[in-house]
Amino acid sequence: METDRVDRLVGQWGAERPELDASGLDVVTRVQDAARMLRRNEDEALKRLDLQMWEYDVLSALRRQGEPFCLPATELARQSLLSGSAMTNRIDKLKDRGLVEREADEGDRRIVLVRLTTAGRALADKAIEARLSAAESQLDRLSKAERTTLASGLRKLILSDD
Repeated sequence: METDRVDRLVGQWGAERPELDASGLDVVTRVQDAARMLRRNEDEALKRLDLQMWEYDVLSALRRQGEPFCLPATELARQSLLSGSAMTNRIDKLKDRGLVEREADEGDRRIVLVRLTTAGRALADKAIEARLSAAESQLDRLSKAERTTLASGLRKLILSDD
């Protein structure tokens, strides 16, 4: 079997501190390394569209809603795990690029709705295609069964943090 840097790292700890069980690093370090690799490839795919990941996150959240591609700013912030002021800053930047527009909710003028523009929708559609293509190329070494097993294990791990 082919070895990687994590095998060497765990082996070194096993030699230096044999009383410790370093096997957890087999998974944790590989997940961290994989996250860096996936992020780098994802950033590169979005860069071709002149998009940063945070921009994609907002556009994608709106696009997934279906017609009329709109959410309250507070809901966008909640979905993105951001403060209201951080989301306002992001919305301002996307508005300046002509990708979103703001409007008051007809039922409650205190609520600010954020809606994709036609240009924002087109870019969101291109971005999801680029992101899916990048994901596919990154995972092409894994069989469908391996992908399913990995996704299931990671889901279980993530849900245990709630």
